[in-house]
Amino acid sequence: MKKKMLLLNTTVLLGLGGVLSTPAYASTIQDMELQKSQIQNQRQDVQSNIKAASDELTRLQAEQDQMKAQLERLTLAEEENNKKAQKTEADIKETSKQVDQLEKEIKLLQEKLEKRNDILKDRARSMQESGGNVEYLQVLLGSSSFGDFVDRALAVSTIVDADRGILTETKNMQDELKTKQADVKSKLASLEDMKAELDEMTVQLAAQKKQKDALAKELKDKEAKNEELKASLQSKDSSLANEQSTLEQNIKDQKAAEEAARKAAEQAAKEAAKKAAEQAQKAAAAPSEKADSPSPKAAPKAGSNDVAPTSAPAPKASNVATVGNRWIGNSAYVFGGGRSQSDINHGLFDCSSFVHWAYSQVGVNLGPLGSVSTETLKHAGTQVSSSQMQPGDLVFFDTYKKDGHVGIYVGGGKFIGAQSSTGVAIANMSSGYWKQKFNGRVVRI
Repeated sequence: MKKKMLLLNTTVLLGLGGVLSTPAYASTIQDMELQKSQIQNQRQDVQSNIKAASDELTRLQAEQDQMKAQLERLTLAEEENNKKAQKTEADIKETSKQVDQLEKEIKLLQEKLEKRNDILKDRARSMQESGGNVEYLQVLLGSSSFGDFVDRALAVSTIVDADRGILTETKNMQDELKTKQADVKSKLASLEDMKAELDEMTVQLAAQKKQKDALAKELKDKEAKNEELKASLQSKDSSLANEQSTLEQNIKDQKAAEEAARKAAEQAAKEAAKKAAEQAQKAAAAPSEKADSPSPKAAPKAGSNDVAPTSAPAPKASNVATVGNRWIGNSAYVFGGGRSQSDINHGLFDCSSFVHWAYSQVGVNLGPLGSVSTETLKHAGTQVSSSQMQPGDLVFFDTYKKDGHVGIYVGGGKFIGAQSSTGVAIANMSSGYWKQKFNGRVVRI
């Protein structure tokens, strides 16, 4: 009797230990905790990159400030060069006027000199015709009176003085002509120098304008790249934060399910222990002869009273639209996930691996699991018109790339798929985000 009770109690305890042991839950939570740790590490890396990007943005901003200062300097230089060019043009015009006036004066001087030369030639010719001298005695004897004598004498003196003056004036005019000719050459040289300077400034202005335009474009391009980098990093951090939040919620839900299962197991164990104790008491109170009487039939082994499992009916292809419902609220999106049995056991899919799994559940093989992708799936069947969609058809969406997301149409303008924000879920493709992303590609397997 004691042996029977000991055996019974041992069986109850072993059964209780088996019920309370939940390796599947522990494995799931452990894997999710590992994923959470990995995501946290990824976020740390991303946030480190964000900090590095912020530092780079600060450096680039300082560089941009320097560029702006340089642009301002170039603008000021351009303005100053324009002013200088305008002044040079004005100087050239003024100098041209002076040259024109000087040329006129030189022309008049040359005409006057020609006239003086003619007078000197006439005087010389007259002197030569009179023998080279005017006889003073002829002047006196030829005079009709003293007054006439004086006039004649004065005339001789005046002629001599006039010749002397003409000669002196002619020499002065020749010197003046040389001086003015030198001035003209100097003015022309100065004018040519100013013209060359003006041409050089024009070239410099063009080069500076080109440099300014290049700096402006460079500044604009860097600003655009900085904004793009900033947005990309923020988007990545936000995506990881959503994944972490989803995973934390899944862990919380899984722990709640584990706790509920544990409590149910404890309750079942208590009831089994109570029943075993009652049976032991009845056995102890029974007459000894009954205890010694042969048992009519050997007791069946534990679990022998359970109904023998029967093979499930072969799944139908039409069930592919609903077979994945078991993962709704019990899965998580992992890029590249769902390609190992461990991932599948824990409900870790991406969009294409979920579709592959769903079809495998209804006996349809969509190729090697390790290489399945949206690209392989869009060639896995026959493309049909979106107006002829029916449950089970594959529907494709343009997200981060063309045909970047795939799901299974379930009817009513909805599809089931592994979404990055929700895991496996049913989404509406007749309005909102997924309507905008649906590209019309429908593939019938």
